[in-house]
Amino acid sequence: MPDEVALIAPPRARILAAARDLFHRHGLRGVGVDAIAEAAGTNKMTLYRHFESKDELIVAYLRGVVSEADDIWRDIERENPDDAQAQLRSWLKRAEECISVDGRGCDLANAAVELTEAGHPARRVIEEMKTDQRDRLARLCRRAGIAKSEVLADTLTLLLEGARVSRQSAGCNGPSSKFISTAQTVIDTFKTKPKATDKKSAHKRAS
Repeated sequence: MPDEVALIAPPRARILAAARDLFHRHGLRGVGVDAIAEAAGTNKMTLYRHFESKDELIVAYLRGVVSEADDIWRDIERENPDDAQAQLRSWLKRAEECISVDGRGCDLANAAVELTEAGHPARRVIEEMKTDQRDRLARLCRRAGIAKSEVLADTLTLLLEGARVSRQSAGCNGPSSKFISTAQTVIDTFKTKPKATDKKSAHKRAS
């Protein structure tokens, strides 16, 4: 049962908080509305008064996750104004924290695995958020002076997604533990400019 302090919050907020905790720990399919209502200190009638269906509650839960991700981006920009290089380093640090602190991985990625129906309303939320995160990262890489910012953003996105899955399967001492060093190596590779080709050597190879 929820504690007395938690019960001070309005029913909708309590329901969302309970859903967030239970969905995160047990998955979408592993949690029913009865369990959510009980954890929120309310009942199914109240839950359905605020959310017409479990699917609507899932969408609201995922939108909350998206809002928290937006807050992280705002923090990165506020803490390092006009310094894209510092913002990129901050992004790496925060990404590493997401990997190491929480072994359950990304809520949206986990939800996408469970929601196999193509037309499920939550899938649009997931796709829009993942696309937005990748695009934000690409813009940051561009501001940091990296020429192939789009390719680097794709690479870092895939690296982060893979690291969060690896954390679940291989544990905290697996490949995910090397996320920052691996990501920094990738970034350094993109920063490195190819050596100028000697014109005579190029001419010999062409002839």
